[in-house]
Amino acid sequence: MASRLVLRIQERYSRLTAGEQKLAQLILDRQDDILTHSATEIAEMAGVSKATAARFFQHLGYADFNEVKLQAREERNTTEPYEFSVTKSEQIALGRTIGAHLELELKNLTKTFEELRSDTVREAAELIADAPRVWVLGLGPEEGFARYARLLFARLRHSVMILGINQGSWAEDLAMTGPKDVLLLISLPPRPSILKSILSYARTSRLNVVTITDRTSMLDLQRYSKVVLPCHVSSFALGASHTAIGSAIRLLALTYAAHAGKPAQQRAEIIDGLHEELGDID
Repeated sequence: MASRLVLRIQERYSRLTAGEQKLAQLILDRQDDILTHSATEIAEMAGVSKATAARFFQHLGYADFNEVKLQAREERNTTEPYEFSVTKSEQIALGRTIGAHLELELKNLTKTFEELRSDTVREAAELIADAPRVWVLGLGPEEGFARYARLLFARLRHSVMILGINQGSWAEDLAMTGPKDVLLLISLPPRPSILKSILSYARTSRLNVVTITDRTSMLDLQRYSKVVLPCHVSSFALGASHTAIGSAIRLLALTYAAHAGKPAQQRAEIIDGLHEELGDID
């Protein structure tokens, strides 16, 4: 759901001055910055004066920036609490299962991509583009998504490998990693105890960790990660929903493909040609 600030900007955008529109666009792209930056810092990021920023928030109906920040904090604190399971017996009764499931999955997707920042996804794609090697890691239920991510990125660039693909090979695989390699981590709780040791090693050896996770794990994993892409994963039962996780992986791959340009397209074409030559796909 859009915040009240975003709704006010959308309603008044056409009536804003050119400088105010620059500030408005920055906020629309980077809503989280309201909570972490001062009015002066936000004005500087938008390339406008502090006076323009003050007028902008007044035109939106606020007394000053402090009122904007207070409202943002209140909205964050009253957001629907995160739950893996929102099961109620009547919600999964025969005849309502499909509709209720669809509604919750659409809610997960909508919230995820409304809150995901384009500059964050772009930063993750650029890290992958600059990496000598990309290692993908998913443990438990997320292992299948790690394999999916590996296939997507291997179609677009060289040296994409699954970390720990062979049982008990953590030490051997980690020994092959190096500075500026990317570790693409796909992780939801509960997490195996070994993950913390792997991430500690990754930080020590200067791997750039890009993490796709649930929103409640975001702050914890930010300690180890260069970029975190948080997803909504509520479900009725059977653990977390992976719908938004899979979509976020695909979005990251598409963003990387757009950034890499022709080399990524050529590699995908070569792979398609190899499949045709091998005859392994009907």
